[in-house]
Amino acid sequence: MTATTEELMDLDEALTRFDPVMGLEVHVELGTNTKMFCSCPTEFGAEPNTQVCPTCLGLPGALPVVNEIGVESAIRIGLALNCEIAEWCRFARKNYFYPDMPKNFQTSQYDEPIAYEGYLDVEVEGQTFRIGIERAHMEEDTGKSTHVGGATGRIHGADYSLVDYNRAGIPLIEIVTKTIEVPGHLAAAVARAYVAELRELIVALGVSEARMERGQMRCDVNLSLKPTGSEKFGTRSETKNVNSLRSVERAARFEIQRHAAVLASGGTIVQETRHFHEDKGTTTSGRVKEEAEDYRYFPEPDLVPIAPAREWVDKLRETLPELPGARRKRLASDWVISDFDMQSVVNAGALDLIEATIAAGADPTSARKWWLGELARTANERTVELAELPITPAHVARIVALVSAGELSDKLARQVIEGVLAGEGDPDAVVAARGLKVVSDDTALLAAIDDAIAANPAVADKIRGGNHAAAGVIIGAVMKATKGQADAAKVKELTLSRLA
Repeated sequence: MTATTEELMDLDEALTRFDPVMGLEVHVELGTNTKMFCSCPTEFGAEPNTQVCPTCLGLPGALPVVNEIGVESAIRIGLALNCEIAEWCRFARKNYFYPDMPKNFQTSQYDEPIAYEGYLDVEVEGQTFRIGIERAHMEEDTGKSTHVGGATGRIHGADYSLVDYNRAGIPLIEIVTKTIEVPGHLAAAVARAYVAELRELIVALGVSEARMERGQMRCDVNLSLKPTGSEKFGTRSETKNVNSLRSVERAARFEIQRHAAVLASGGTIVQETRHFHEDKGTTTSGRVKEEAEDYRYFPEPDLVPIAPAREWVDKLRETLPELPGARRKRLASDWVISDFDMQSVVNAGALDLIEATIAAGADPTSARKWWLGELARTANERTVELAELPITPAHVARIVALVSAGELSDKLARQVIEGVLAGEGDPDAVVAARGLKVVSDDTALLAAIDDAIAANPAVADKIRGGNHAAAGVIIGAVMKATKGQADAAKVKELTLSRLA
């Protein structure tokens, strides 16, 4: 029988009974100025159907021409992924009918990819996992369908659909992993870490902005389960177009629990594509998944094969920047932090921000402290990424400088951050407008201390008797009188001197 239940098994139980097997397919839109096979622009956000021509619309008689920068980008990606670069490869037609495919086929690569047999190392919970890369091949993106009406935004139940072909023909690189088998409790986290590491690599290469929220990088999560100890793989599902790191992890986890529940009840997993719902963290059925032969691949007759000269490949190898893994190790050494601490920085999305803050003059410890502390907390409360907060590394570096100079306490610095985030200006403007500088003038502090002593004679007697811990009461009173702007350490020093 075929089970249709969407019941879930407890994750811990599922991982006790089954071992997950994954395969990840990541599509990356290249940041070229023109499309893969024509000269149409690729600007994001243009009016629908304004960036099209006979070639990308598949009109009769229109012939494609390969984008050289697209090929160059594909080779650089392959090299960065430790792949072999093909000496000869060609495009194929992948045939299927769908409204957002104006030609009724996709120009892609089938059995002869531009790059193959590579790997990418990722770290999760102190362990390094080598993810094998089966292939990285060139193809073109499809158009975009918008389904209007209905409750889900899907075609089912919609009143009508609109198609925008601006995206059709934009260069894509599809990066396909080999089978991924890791300890079950780490599977979802490894999937996320792989996509995160791949995104960092793509951005470092400068071949794409890889902004997942814009669809510039999308992940298909293939997952199956096999009984613990078994060697036979189960039937897979493919969750399509997952567009955030968090969603990759959630989609993998949900499918583990769903598959386990179906198999445990005696049901059968259907090989199908599934849609991930960001709001609920769930997947629902899409369509039965085709096998490769169903696409009737055949060589593209309108494009000549590509045979990258070895000299060209070697020159492109020389253009590779410092890759993310090497950069993290260098920065961890420079900042004198552990690999675990560096992973926390990466997980928070703070690496570039901290590096820029240090470049602006802050010390590494303070830069990490503010980005991973107060600012990370604020980003979490606002449910945004750290980089989306309206505060710059230069702002944070200035706040660090004011704290180091004794002009701000940590408490006051948090108020300055609050003001900058509220749009009240740069740190110096917020300090001036709110009157937040530390009170360090001895005369003003002694006056406040004398008032506190007069108001707390019993406490003063304890201090005179050698109970220095009682000075906390005086310090608290002074801090209150100065609205938190006194230097607590200096207040303590002056208090003990006054009552010696």
